[in-house]
Amino acid sequence: MAVNLVNVEQVSKVYGTRALLDGVSLGVSEGDRIGVVGRNGDGKTTLIRMLAKLEEADTGRVTHNGGLRLGVLTQHDSLDPQATIRHEVIGDLADHEWAGSAKIRDVLTGLFGGLALPGFEHGLDTVIAPLSGGERRRIALAKLLIAEQDLIVLDEPTNHLDVEGISWLAGHLRTRRSALVCVTHDRWFLDQVCTRMWDVQRGSVHEYEGGYSDYVFARAERERIAATEESKRQNLMRKELAWLRRGAPARTSKPRYRIEAANELIADVPPPRDTSELMKFANARLGKTVFDLEDVTVQAGPKTLLTHLTWQLGPGDRIGLVGVNGAGKTSLLRALAEACRSQGDVQPAAGKVVVGKTVRLAYLSQEVAELNPNLRVLEAVQQVRDRVDLGKGREMTAGQLCEQFGFVKEKQWTPVGDLSGGERRRLQILRLLMDEPNVLFLDEPTNDLDIETLTQLEDLLDGWPGSMIVISHDRFFIERTTDKVMALLGDRALRMLPRGIDEYIERRQRMEETATPASFAGSSAPKAAPAETVSPQAARAAKKELQKVERQLEKMSTKETSLHAQIADNATDFAKVATLDAELRELVAERDVLEMRWLELAEDA
Repeated sequence: MAVNLVNVEQVSKVYGTRALLDGVSLGVSEGDRIGVVGRNGDGKTTLIRMLAKLEEADTGRVTHNGGLRLGVLTQHDSLDPQATIRHEVIGDLADHEWAGSAKIRDVLTGLFGGLALPGFEHGLDTVIAPLSGGERRRIALAKLLIAEQDLIVLDEPTNHLDVEGISWLAGHLRTRRSALVCVTHDRWFLDQVCTRMWDVQRGSVHEYEGGYSDYVFARAERERIAATEESKRQNLMRKELAWLRRGAPARTSKPRYRIEAANELIADVPPPRDTSELMKFANARLGKTVFDLEDVTVQAGPKTLLTHLTWQLGPGDRIGLVGVNGAGKTSLLRALAEACRSQGDVQPAAGKVVVGKTVRLAYLSQEVAELNPNLRVLEAVQQVRDRVDLGKGREMTAGQLCEQFGFVKEKQWTPVGDLSGGERRRLQILRLLMDEPNVLFLDEPTNDLDIETLTQLEDLLDGWPGSMIVISHDRFFIERTTDKVMALLGDRALRMLPRGIDEYIERRQRMEETATPASFAGSSAPKAAPAETVSPQAARAAKKELQKVERQLEKMSTKETSLHAQIADNATDFAKVATLDAELRELVAERDVLEMRWLELAEDA
């Protein structure tokens, strides 16, 4: 029988006149991996701080098992600013001792990209004081994971990690023997790591078995039976439930309570996006040209990030853009935005960007735009427009859109200066959508947003007719809102990934395996044999053919989606289905051959 590690008994916590937690009783046992979800401000962080005895409860008690080894990652680290990374993470271990530990090597490589900490000027001997908040947070996480604990408590551990780092962390936590309690808005991460969920809502905590997908099913069923939620929230939950069931069935692996009843909820729910209808509408709004790039070079200061880039963002294209930090994702969006703002007068360092005449671009950058702090939320939205056309006959007032983004009536009169970071992010996205753009650039749109707000944003984007590029480390959001994934792998080229983010992770792992092993202080790594090279002319030819193959793969992907839709539409016509199935099999075989050719060309390019 699993040993109980922490008991929370009848705990309550009040801030001002608001009860964040009201008579909550919970327990954590050996082997538990618990994800904590809920809206921002509902008490998730307060709950885990009390669980870890970092904060006192007003009433009730929290008890720890005797000798409990507890590791906690909070939103604010307690690192010594005058110390080095070596001192904080590795302590007094000699080089041969820590380098001989598989666990330490795994943590350093997973969080920093190598034992030499390539992102830090002095490696392990870098002083902590001048580092950014994100760098300090990774150091604090590394320090925690290298130690041995019975229970790990993590508050937003995926913040400041890229897609690879999040994937590594999920794999690492799955193999640890420690129990885990984790607050995060990253739904893919919750599905990968957690076996139980705590949903913090209005002073109470509801428990669910399974990961995030199982939680969505169980919560939807619970709300159907209880009939306590308003219709808007119920419809949002049903839509996400439908996507989880149809779009990614492999996500849910654990048995669910009364799955048949949950499936009844989505019997009449349409697919998240009618791609063909949106494409027609996008063509009507945008014409044939959105952004055409011809032999473009993108630079950031003296650094060249992309070269010889020939690519087209067409009407209705929904692109997820991933890549290693510093490869040029944000710089590419900025170059396109600058060309759009100047109506083509400002061009990149080399090459040409052609912007469609009807393009209305909205660009959500990582920096939250400054607004007059004395403006009320509703006034800040009405400053842009009173009503917005969301396409397909949908229209909303500023007040209605505010409510959909979590600004209920009383919150709409809150001064902007009193909003939290997440609320300001929500307001920024809201103002962008009010301007009725037909092209969206979203750079890390999920930062500081809770899961419920993310589902509301995804629901709006489902029916939004236009072209879109999304940069995000949130795999769930990219898979949910975009149709194609493209990547910057640090080789100054833009690549299409037919298999999405899974393919990106695989490619990055292959690159790491073939790279020269990183050396650490006090040791020398053997030099790799020089790689066989191709001539510049052959590389250019390979790059040109590579782009042609990528365009062919894109067309195949569109045709494959169309064939699947036709098979579904003609499900009762067996002769028709057989013909379509044969066509689909032939297409898949052609695609496999083309993907192999793509890999060969990628090596030469």
